Amino acid sequence: LAETTPGPLILVTEFVGFLAAFKQAGIIAGIAGAAIALWATFVPCFLWIFAGAPYLDWLTHQPRLEGALASIMAAVVGVIANLFVWFTLHLMFAKTDIMAFGMIRVLLPDLASFDFRVIGITALCAWLAFGRNVGIFWLLGIAALAGAATSHIFP
Repeated sequence: LAETTPGPLILVTEFVGFLAAFKQAGIIAGIAGAAIALWATFVPCFLWIFAGAPYLDWLTHQPRLEGALASIMAAVVGVIANLFVWFTLHLMFAKTDIMAFGMIRVLLPDLASFDFRVIGITALCAWLAFGRNVGIFWLLGIAALAGAATSHIFP
């Protein structure tokens, strides 16, 4: 249920609502515009949570719906796997091509564009995370610094 509420990126709508109303009629309208944007962003999410959560347990135990729910779960896993492959290929290779077979599209990396810096940073982060138990914030900082340093040293 945590993924049903908007995160910080979507909260930009509150700022946009404020600016749009502020430009038309001043500070009071800006505050009202921000409040309306915030309301329109969060109310549907909380309706899903509070109205749907009591039925979630009931839905998962319905024999007739088990197949449909398993299909939805498989589709979600497929989308996550697709995103993993897409991000991995675009991170590790500077150039990729798309080969289409009718409706099926396959992402093919250009092997000559392999970025060896990525393997080094990945190995360093894996060792720090699993071998040294470094926390996520330190790990992200080290990875960012390593990426910036290697991009300046090996452009």
